[in-house]
Amino acid sequence: MRDFAQELEERKQAGLYRTRRLISGPQQPALVSHGKPLLSFCSNDYLGLASHSGNLDALRDALPDTGLGGAASHLICGHHEAHHELEQRLARFTGRSSALFFSTGYMANLGVISALAGRGDTIFSDRLNHASIIDGCILSRARVRRYAHGDVVALEAMLAETSGHKLVVTDGVFSMDGDIAPLVELARVCRAHDALLVVDDAHGMGVLGPQGRGSVMEAGLSEQDVPVLIGTLGKAVGTSGAFVAGPELLMDYLVQKARTYIYTTAMPPALARATVASIDLIERDDARRAHVMALVDRFRAEATAMGYELMPSRTPIQPIMVGGNHQALALSQALEARGLLVSAIRPPTVPDGEARLRVTFSAAHTVEDLEQLLGALSSCRELLAQEGAEV
Repeated sequence: MRDFAQELEERKQAGLYRTRRLISGPQQPALVSHGKPLLSFCSNDYLGLASHSGNLDALRDALPDTGLGGAASHLICGHHEAHHELEQRLARFTGRSSALFFSTGYMANLGVISALAGRGDTIFSDRLNHASIIDGCILSRARVRRYAHGDVVALEAMLAETSGHKLVVTDGVFSMDGDIAPLVELARVCRAHDALLVVDDAHGMGVLGPQGRGSVMEAGLSEQDVPVLIGTLGKAVGTSGAFVAGPELLMDYLVQKARTYIYTTAMPPALARATVASIDLIERDDARRAHVMALVDRFRAEATAMGYELMPSRTPIQPIMVGGNHQALALSQALEARGLLVSAIRPPTVPDGEARLRVTFSAAHTVEDLEQLLGALSSCRELLAQEGAEV
């Protein structure tokens, strides 16, 4: 029998051991972890909507009408009118013809990619794509070719030498680097080489683009340019679930073929109602986006001035590059001792030697919260320098 204990010990020695953090109360910047108050800078709640009173009211108001559980799959008797309303709202919000509501972003990527490509086909995947995209590619049984991160020239050369059905899949905003895919160029080469472009805009939806409609809309790309758009609802939208949007023909095809949509119980319909309310709020509240971006701009200027190495990101995802696993953990722990929660991200989530602290901002953060983070980073920099640790 495999020695699981030894493998776990090896992970601890390499600084790769992961633990779960117990959180009490609602998700917001000021939270309680294992009974200790902390100011969090590691959530994906970019617009501060996970605990928004209007969304909570929408959920409570929906429950008497919808009940709680989804009870069955969408293709049995689980497709509630609330789900249908959400899908129509998502299609309008993203400028697409149609949409499908999935249970999670992971399930959306697994289901969509494995439905749209199979044996004999070729998928081209950015080397830094999310794990759910990678696993969707593997599940499809198609040939998978990975291109260097954001390298459209390399991708076009691969497409030119490949025949048959081709799928190009990329994150819109890369979750660990915070940078944005070259979507205009990707759309161009996909059109030129008859490849179907799939964009997962999990971290762009709600934050980028006109009225928070995402990175694809920010780039001015239509449904014809990006036929398949995937997004999650548990990040900037503040609820739960995911969706895929695109032409009605493709959405109908996914209803027939996407196993993670067909063979799972529908999400609670009350949650769909709350999500519609959240999208309505996102669409009309540009002030939230302006506030979080102002925090990002100040953070980048002052953290860089301290000597920290930041990734080239203009999104709420602001990674501080550290390098070593143990050094990243040390910096995270030093911040926690000062009342701040900033997670250390280590391989295999990021490449070897590229461990980092993934700082994320929310519209729920105040200027005073940012000042507390900057002050702690300044003191930690001095502390770690005294200890000879390289950050």
